[in-house]
Amino acid sequence: EKRHVAILRSVSQTFHFIKHILGNVAIGKNATQSPTHLAWEAEKAIDGIKNDRTKCSSTGYGNNSFWRLDLLNIYRVYTVVVTNRIDCCSEHLNRAEIRVGNSLKNNVISSIPAGVSYFYSCVGMVGRYVNLVIPGVMKVLTLCEVEVYGTENLALKGTAVQSTTYYSWGAANAIDGIRYAPGTASFCSITLNQLNPWWRLDLLDYYCIYKVTITNRADCCPERITGVEIRIGNSLENNCNNNPRCAVVTSPVPAGSTVSFSCGGMEGRYVNMYLPNIQTHLTLCEVEVYGFVLD
Repeated sequence: EKRHVAILRSVSQTFHFIKHILGNVAIGKNATQSPTHLAWEAEKAIDGIKNDRTKCSSTGYGNNSFWRLDLLNIYRVYTVVVTNRIDCCSEHLNRAEIRVGNSLKNNVISSIPAGVSYFYSCVGMVGRYVNLVIPGVMKVLTLCEVEVYGTENLALKGTAVQSTTYYSWGAANAIDGIRYAPGTASFCSITLNQLNPWWRLDLLDYYCIYKVTITNRADCCPERITGVEIRIGNSLENNCNNNPRCAVVTSPVPAGSTVSFSCGGMEGRYVNMYLPNIQTHLTLCEVEVYGFVLD
């Protein structure tokens, strides 16, 4: 029993840390549902009001009734909090599935008591959409509040440059939100075949960065990112390539694959991909950066 209490306390402390640092990213976004029951619109589940039954969303009876949140950008989602209706009908949430992005990995809500909030870990799933759906025939889905805690892909707000550009494969292609598309290095950045090629992201503000994700080219040449150094900092010296190093791509990354590196809260405005002492094309199909702005 003591061990169970300790685990619950640890989980609660972790959630409160996430809540304090990341903030509820559902507020101000767009919600839809199908079908809608009378005036219980989808937006009422993201209005910040938990315990007023008139401020809940509800579908009518339908097949595979769902509620969807559009975060308007790609986020790494850590926690989803769901608050149930306080006055009645708490069973309307039983067996609801929480889905993030395009993943089929679900959190399933077994039950939530009336008026109570439960939080569900999504272990950093990446996506733009958060769905709650009840599979089955003639189901009603009622939500009094949905909160989403995660971090935005900061790279999408930044600007990118690189040491040289091979034809039309510009630096900005690596921060367009498209990891893979058919065709020859479609939507990837490529430098010329040169010594010490580099690619730089300007985040336009100062951030605490804990994760950088790189997607490799899918059609050929996966070896081109082996040896890439990820450098983070504020100095423009040597095109930012002298900033502290977060990680090195030491192992081969298969074609079309995505790999993530922990940067442990390094601080900086610039994120560089640098291939020192090598003559080659530097090819990046997507770079994602996750962290939070420094106060």
